[in-house]
Amino acid sequence: MIRKTLKNTNKSQRFKAFIEKYKIPKEFLSTNRKMVSRAVFLGVFIAFIPMPMQMALVLAFMPLLRFNVPIALAICWLSNPFTMPPMYYMEYMTGAFFLGTEVAPVEMTLEWFSQNFDNIFIPLYTGTFFYAILGSFSSYWVVNHFWRSSVHKDKKLHRNERNP
Repeated sequence: MIRKTLKNTNKSQRFKAFIEKYKIPKEFLSTNRKMVSRAVFLGVFIAFIPMPMQMALVLAFMPLLRFNVPIALAICWLSNPFTMPPMYYMEYMTGAFFLGTEVAPVEMTLEWFSQNFDNIFIPLYTGTFFYAILGSFSSYWVVNHFWRSSVHKDKKLHRNERNP
């Protein structure tokens, strides 16, 4: 089911014209299980990192890894302006817990962040590392699991239709 849906998008003439116009390598648009699961892994990993220009970091991985770039770019938007504050606060609290440091009361002002950046940097990135690893490996497993189960289900239906 998933595979068929993604393959149908490749048949669009407008999509093919867009690829040809901007000379996008087709290997970065492949929609097989490995490419999609790698894209989800990388997108989730980068989404948990508190930094500007996350999409540029996804593009920087293009020469190093083979993955579906549009999916990775879309997944890195998991941390959008609405989800960033709770995600980063959760990461800070978790990092402070792991390091055994005291949690400073957080105020959502630029002044507070500029004054306390040194105090929250290490706990924030400790929690970031934990959630980025946990989230990316979990999402990789989930995508592989559901993709395989979808393929097995389709094969079983096809077998049952052929042999009534």
